[in-house]
Amino acid sequence: MNIQETQTPVQLKTSTPESLPVIGITMGDPASIGPEIAIKALLDKKIYSMCKPLLVGDAGVLQHIIQKLSLPVTINKIHAVEEAQFQYGVIDVYDLSLVNIGQLVFGEISAMCGEAAFQSVKKVIELALEKKIDATVTGPINKKSINDAGHHFAGHTEIYAHFTNTKKYAMLLVEDKMKVIHVSTHVSLRQACDLVKKERILEVTQLLYNGMISLGEQNLKIGIAGLNPHAGDSGLFGTEDTEEILPAVEAARKMGYDVEGPVPPDTMFAKAATGYYGGVVAMYHDQGHIPFKLAGFKWNAEKKQMDSVKGVNITMGLPIIRTSVDHGTAFEIAGKGIASADAMILAIESAVQLSKYKKGEL
Repeated sequence: MNIQETQTPVQLKTSTPESLPVIGITMGDPASIGPEIAIKALLDKKIYSMCKPLLVGDAGVLQHIIQKLSLPVTINKIHAVEEAQFQYGVIDVYDLSLVNIGQLVFGEISAMCGEAAFQSVKKVIELALEKKIDATVTGPINKKSINDAGHHFAGHTEIYAHFTNTKKYAMLLVEDKMKVIHVSTHVSLRQACDLVKKERILEVTQLLYNGMISLGEQNLKIGIAGLNPHAGDSGLFGTEDTEEILPAVEAARKMGYDVEGPVPPDTMFAKAATGYYGGVVAMYHDQGHIPFKLAGFKWNAEKKQMDSVKGVNITMGLPIIRTSVDHGTAFEIAGKGIASADAMILAIESAVQLSKYKKGEL
């Protein structure tokens, strides 16, 4: 059966306050913009109309941010999901009490902050696996801080894979018309080239398709990028495109997917930005991240800061839902009150969408 025949138009069912999904949101690194954007996102009333948000992290840090920035909200410190109020104006915080406020310095790498960030992620995963929350959203973390704390992971994706015992997973970036999944992410460029294999390309193509369906994407055409300049130019500039990528494309077509490739990435992403493809497969981290962030990040040269930072990172293949902001810790502006919560709001909205799809409400 052609895979596309399984896609049928569906409508959102009416939600009641009781049926709204509980979304666990980590504050990210305490010394980053994570706590600030988490609070700012929950100052948007529409969030409470679509879900029951629960911050996971350190109540002391969040209270410090509220006071420092004079934000119009209060904290409800809890130690069980059942204690949450889920009321606009009162932020429920699953408190882990791992930060000494007297030692917190915004914009600095520290093992203390790395430990707090890591334990927040670990706790939100546990809550999701125990089905106490419906989806998870993560704030930005600093990889060195986490590693300094003794937790040797390359990033969120690897932490989630480890604690959910997931072997097949991939990073999917989403922003407006751009949906980009990666064959590899946090590895060296040399290793990334070695990881371009038919089986992995086919695997992430399937994960991309599943993500497009669950996000409600109607255009199911998938572009698969080449690795070498001009997609190898028939073997003139490397053999990976003809020996690994093309066979994966042909296998995907036989399975019923509407795929095109290998497409030279310099033209593929230009077409993807217009909506020509419903989603695209990038061969390595920067091949996908650079065009994606050009579309979603808006730098103000006069103010020397971002006016807007949009983009959602979704980990596909997990048994639980995980979305995230697709930006870093922004240590240089942490604690200054100028961080944009756009990406965090979008990440929460995506988590809600995926939760409703999983529950059959879409």
